[in-house]
Amino acid sequence: MIRILLIACLALLGACVWHTPAPDAPVALPSDSVRWEPDIAAFEQADSVVRRRPGGVVFVGSSSIRLWDSMADDFPGVATINRGFGGSRVRDSTYYADRIVTPYSPSAIVFYAGDNDLFEGRTPTQVRDDFAAFVRKVHDRLPKARIAFVSIKPSPSRATLLPQIREANALVREFAQQTDGVDYLDIFLPMLDAQGQPREELFVADRLHMNASGYAIWAGVVRPWLAAAQ
Repeated sequence: MIRILLIACLALLGACVWHTPAPDAPVALPSDSVRWEPDIAAFEQADSVVRRRPGGVVFVGSSSIRLWDSMADDFPGVATINRGFGGSRVRDSTYYADRIVTPYSPSAIVFYAGDNDLFEGRTPTQVRDDFAAFVRKVHDRLPKARIAFVSIKPSPSRATLLPQIREANALVREFAQQTDGVDYLDIFLPMLDAQGQPREELFVADRLHMNASGYAIWAGVVRPWLAAAQ
């Protein structure tokens, strides 16, 4: 009798284990790109009071774009839209592309990001893949828009990252050569001295962000590309 009861208990326990529901799947956390929501909301607020016409040029990316306050003088006659937000990575521009890039229906997009990514530990391959994701997202909505990747700059404060910067730039350049509507703009080499080190005179005191001389190099590279793209 005891044996029969024991067998019955074991069978009941097995049934309970068998029918125990699987644990819930982990809930996907939102992208850490949401930290820039206030910046994006500010752009949208500005757009609510200033009418943007299609066919302009969107400059998007990290602080090197945000701090480019001479665009009107550097690109006369071009309707430039500055959508840089400081500290951002490549994937952040992808995350917000449908709010700060495609709504303007630009004819061309000038993109800069990547050094923050490498500084945070992302690999050159990840930077290339993140940019490819940006291109796909934009071209899904705007297949005719030309996109330029401004090469990752050599900042003195991040000189230890030069090998990774060179590799990331090479990977993006190769991607651009193989992708319709995408171009690679080299500002990396002009910002190096004869010894292959970052030119200190192109940067402000923090040795990360550029002064007017640094932006003059960028404008000299971007200007002919824009003329051809438009």
